[in-house]
Amino acid sequence: MVNVTLDGKKIQVEEGTTILQAADKLDVKIPTLCYHPLLDPYAACRVCVVEASVKGKTDLVTSCNTKVLEGMEVKTASERALKARKLNVEMLMAQAPAAEPVKEIAKELGITKTRFEIKDPNEKCILCGLCVRTCTDVVGAEAISFIERGKDRTVAPPFNEPSEACIGCTACAYFCPTQAIVFEDKYGREIIHDELHLGPVTAIRVPIRQAVPMVPFIDKDACIHFKTEQCKLCEKVCEPEAINHAMEDEVMEIDVGSIIIATGYDIFDAKKNAVYGYGRLDNVLSGLDFERLCNAGGPTGGNILLKDGRKPESVAILHCVGSRDRNYNEWCSRVCCMYAMKFAHLVREKTGAKVHEFYIDIRAFGKGYEEFYNRLMEEDVIFIRGKGAEVTDVAETPEEEGKLVVVCEDTLLGLVRRVPVDMVLLGNGLEPRRDADEIARKFNIGCSHEGFFLERHPKLGPVHTASDGIFLAGACQGPKDIPDTVAQAGAAASEAMAMADRGTFELEPITSFINEELCGACKTCVALCPYTAITFDEEKNVSVVEEALCKGCGTCVAACPAGAATQHGFDDEEMFAEIEGALSVV
Repeated sequence: MVNVTLDGKKIQVEEGTTILQAADKLDVKIPTLCYHPLLDPYAACRVCVVEASVKGKTDLVTSCNTKVLEGMEVKTASERALKARKLNVEMLMAQAPAAEPVKEIAKELGITKTRFEIKDPNEKCILCGLCVRTCTDVVGAEAISFIERGKDRTVAPPFNEPSEACIGCTACAYFCPTQAIVFEDKYGREIIHDELHLGPVTAIRVPIRQAVPMVPFIDKDACIHFKTEQCKLCEKVCEPEAINHAMEDEVMEIDVGSIIIATGYDIFDAKKNAVYGYGRLDNVLSGLDFERLCNAGGPTGGNILLKDGRKPESVAILHCVGSRDRNYNEWCSRVCCMYAMKFAHLVREKTGAKVHEFYIDIRAFGKGYEEFYNRLMEEDVIFIRGKGAEVTDVAETPEEEGKLVVVCEDTLLGLVRRVPVDMVLLGNGLEPRRDADEIARKFNIGCSHEGFFLERHPKLGPVHTASDGIFLAGACQGPKDIPDTVAQAGAAASEAMAMADRGTFELEPITSFINEELCGACKTCVALCPYTAITFDEEKNVSVVEEALCKGCGTCVAACPAGAATQHGFDDEEMFAEIEGALSVV
């Protein structure tokens, strides 16, 4: 440890600490422009000069890169230090008169104008070199550098030509202390709806704001280190040392006694239904796009904005996009009506815009849902009973110019309507996951004709599957909202725990068996068994049923061409006996 006196206050700091860092611990403010805690100090701006004395020798030093010594005495605001600081600030005012941080420091020092010649009144760059060192030392791209000399010195790409070495990481703009480097949308728009994400787009982020567990991950496609093999600033600031860029993905095999399948759903891709203009017309958003847009942690801070940055004055919300439609999905997705009405409430609350809801039927079936529907009508949301037939930007009247027009048949009024709006929100339906068939084959479970996983019984076994120890939870079994999903998840977890506590499980009594004398070794049953309970004995040249795996579905019995496959309790003699018994009673 090193003992230092700073402005008359004694402090003990670790060896290697700079004067600026020691001042921070005492809450003593030393102005600086070129210093950033993630980069090595360079003392380019020289605004942080202080007066330091060691062993009777006094000198002016830059506090950002001068390390403290035993017995050092530092004066941060001595007459000599302030005079040198003011001179340096005046030179920066001449170099970058438009830089706001320079103006603020000058105001604190009582400087109203500079004595030096101003070359460009709009210049913001103070030539501190933070951007150059960031691009070279941290990013490793070397896309910008100092060019020219003396008064003509400036920061630009090598040879002042656009550089292909730039990877668009924006690190230079992040470190620039005067906002001399900025990145703007190449289209000149304020909002790009189809490029929104749930929160800031950074290389390290959590998947979604509601992720469980709330653990961040590194996006290799966005991380500078995986592009240039440099940077690693995150490792420097992570005190628990939890970041390891060398870590590889692992595939782990774990022995388990039960499995809960909760693979969720896919949202209907509205681009399939071209009449709504999603992906083709500006300001036509899917339900997920709108969730991202109005998220308080998103890029717009939760503000609902059009692509040109304006707030919408009128919004249309279309129900049943991809649901209750013979051309796409015939089933009701259950959640669309309520989240569409939630969107209407958010739009009215945040923008005050006029909202039109286009619906087939309002299915507000849950607890408190009907009350929410009535509340929206009191908020002056306009409900139009008629599915939106088309969204177009072709105007037929002056009031439709520059608007999106929703065409629909109002079934209550019995006429076709054209409603001009600024924004259209689509209530996308829910679909089975694209890999549902693959997962079903992997776990030996069935799927309904819609493609969702099939439960053992809709009432007696709503979370069970045909395979013992495998349970279903959530929208993978069928469209459902959050309360129903949570309830089913709790039931599935309870069933899994009950199986573990029981210690034993019951086997299916009605299983299949193979008559070896009749088996023709065709292996038809082996290929058809959904539970892989049948294997082929090469020595005996017959099929063999593993009764512990057999569920008695009867597929092999129905398919066996030789009649060798039979079920216990269902052979011909037993069936005839049952028939005779039934007839004798009559």
